[in-house]
Amino acid sequence: MITNPTQQRDLRGHRPKRKSQRAAISGDYVARLAQRLTDRDRWLVRMLYEHRVLTTHQIAEIAHPSTRAANLRLLQLYKWRLVDRFQPFVTSGSAPMHYVLDVAGAAVLAREDGLDPRALNYNHERAIGIAHSLHLAHTVGANGFFTALIAHARNPQATGQLTAWWSEARCRRHFGDIVRPDGYGRWNEQHAASEWFLEFDLATERPDRVAAKLPRYAQLAAATGITTPVLIWVPTTHREARVRPALARTLDGLDDITLVPVATASADFHAHGRPADPSAARWQPLDPRQPTTQRLGLAELSRAWPHLPPLSPSSSPSTTTGDGASSGLLPPSPLPPGPTPRHPTR
Repeated sequence: MITNPTQQRDLRGHRPKRKSQRAAISGDYVARLAQRLTDRDRWLVRMLYEHRVLTTHQIAEIAHPSTRAANLRLLQLYKWRLVDRFQPFVTSGSAPMHYVLDVAGAAVLAREDGLDPRALNYNHERAIGIAHSLHLAHTVGANGFFTALIAHARNPQATGQLTAWWSEARCRRHFGDIVRPDGYGRWNEQHAASEWFLEFDLATERPDRVAAKLPRYAQLAAATGITTPVLIWVPTTHREARVRPALARTLDGLDDITLVPVATASADFHAHGRPADPSAARWQPLDPRQPTTQRLGLAELSRAWPHLPPLSPSSSPSTTTGDGASSGLLPPSPLPPGPTPRHPTR
């Protein structure tokens, strides 16, 4: 029996009112945003430009006191078209909201640095198109590795700090003719600094395919004269047990294994009650000549590679092959600015 159907408009959820794309990039509108945006808002815009996509949880843990506070501010930024958002489909439960840079955010970012917005090579369709990317889970996971380090550093009792975070895209621009790491990081703790490339593994490749990346890192070290450790993050200890023998065989076949210091860790390994904390004592260095089962913290890994020269906490990343601004913008600081003080009551 045919009945009167529900009206289409009644099937839609509530969508906040937003500016059109044309209105959101107008000079007058961007100028009006100047009195509304905090330093933290501007920092988040730069982070989304650099790292493409961050989830609500990631943004909350690196820049807000709670998820509720993050949601309230992100809703406002969404209305102003600083950010856009989407929610991927999952087979059970619901995925967190994912945020990308929107047109007004790109315009603000360009104007802050005195650039023509076209110089950023920003395209909204490409930015929101990551929602359909087959690499979305990998990108979000790799970004989550670094946001976990930032969140750890926000703890008042923390002694370490992430001082540099390069995205996969920036690494590709600098080193893509040889290697394509999933990120570059620099960690300062206890008056010492360490740097590393990240290989974020989702167990979608055969172990020998993961190991096949190591000779290219040896080639990069030989070409630049800079030896940078490679950290390989895998989802489970079972996967780690399968990957390590393949890595050891490849390392053993190199002419000089000291060019590629390697350590592995798994997300499900609990280090002193700190699950999924990359700074904890969960890293297992790999040396085919001297196998070890010892787990070290991120700041302790330098002990496993005494041949590496010490880094000064105040020095710049030593992997840089240019001025760091090949995209027109320098990488943003991983540390969020402090909260903006309220205006005094008059």
